[in-house]
Amino acid sequence: MTTITLDPEESVGMLVKRWRERRRRSQLEMSLAADLSARHLSYIETGRANPSRSMIERLCDELDVPLRERNRFYLTAGYAPRHPERAFTDLGAAQDAVQAVLTGMEPNPAVAVNVNWNLLAANEAMRSFLGNLPNELAGPPLNLLRATLHPDGLAPRIRNLGQWRTHVLRRVRRQLERTAADSLMDLLAELEAYGQSEPAPSDRVDQDLVVPLQLSTPYGDLALLYAATVFGSPRDITLDEIAIETFFPADASTAHALRSLSDARPE
Repeated sequence: MTTITLDPEESVGMLVKRWRERRRRSQLEMSLAADLSARHLSYIETGRANPSRSMIERLCDELDVPLRERNRFYLTAGYAPRHPERAFTDLGAAQDAVQAVLTGMEPNPAVAVNVNWNLLAANEAMRSFLGNLPNELAGPPLNLLRATLHPDGLAPRIRNLGQWRTHVLRRVRRQLERTAADSLMDLLAELEAYGQSEPAPSDRVDQDLVVPLQLSTPYGDLALLYAATVFGSPRDITLDEIAIETFFPADASTAHALRSLSDARPE
């Protein structure tokens, strides 16, 4: 379980204000949504009132605060943390459900990652793409974005590397804005340091409705589109931070190649 380090100078009201501003909500809008007066909200933010546990929950629900950060709210306000955190291998039925989803996606590559993009589980199709990584990238933990964009990873095989890199970095920045996860800030800085591969003028991200991953393989060039799946209404930090990334064929030749790859794997 990750230990939360509290800032002794930080109050729960400061956390409320920070997340309200992060979500670009006014005090009036926020007070109406959380069913409290604007004055009461102002008192909470300035430290003149200490919110109850139920009030913290209401405010965090309205601000879509990740469960890990909600525990920081509770601890800062003097309450016990509400949301547990367990290892992925201790999730029991939830772990089985993740693996069932991954297996059900075959022959499409699929992987479960945490908020830091570290691999938790993968199906056989995805493992075939990640099987030849150098030791420094293979982990554990194997970080999916590091393995994808590092010059010694999959990057040399990505035909639209500039476009894909730009898309991935934008996605991580949006995720950082949504979650405020410090570890993502470090990962983003590392990914940005790999190089300045820019998309060609005819290959600009903003000209596409969907950005494909164009990957060179022994079975030919693949065009893959991804979809992310998350758990609905989790109460556990680990589940809250799990995402299942599935790559689907963007054309008929890619679909055929994925089936061929699946058929070529030993039973």
